[in-house]
Amino acid sequence: MDNKSKCFKDLFVWQKMHQIVLEIYKMTKDFPKTEIFGITNQIRRSSVSVAANIVEGYSKKSKIDKNRFFNIAQGSLEETHYFLILIQDLNYANTNELIIKIDEVGKMLKGYINAINNSK
Repeated sequence: MDNKSKCFKDLFVWQKMHQIVLEIYKMTKDFPKTEIFGITNQIRRSSVSVAANIVEGYSKKSKIDKNRFFNIAQGSLEETHYFLILIQDLNYANTNELIIKIDEVGKMLKGYINAINNSK
């Protein structure tokens, strides 16, 4: 973990994911009204879950707790990735750039988990 961070907002992984969440909200605001309780709600929920679990994991003291929340964030990230593929396949939006950003967050999360596990 970044020992210089004073709060979760200092974490690059959270900053990047927060920007993705904002992009997802913007992208989905014009989706068909029939998707309000479907894809729109689901991708918003899963993307927010990634950012929220990063925040919660950051605040935990033990390696086990930190790992658990970062692992939950990874699961929600994969769920978000799937919804981006589905949105593309349904021709609701071009999600290629968001998928690249999601992949970057995934690599960052793995890096944070490795740093946690390798710390004393």
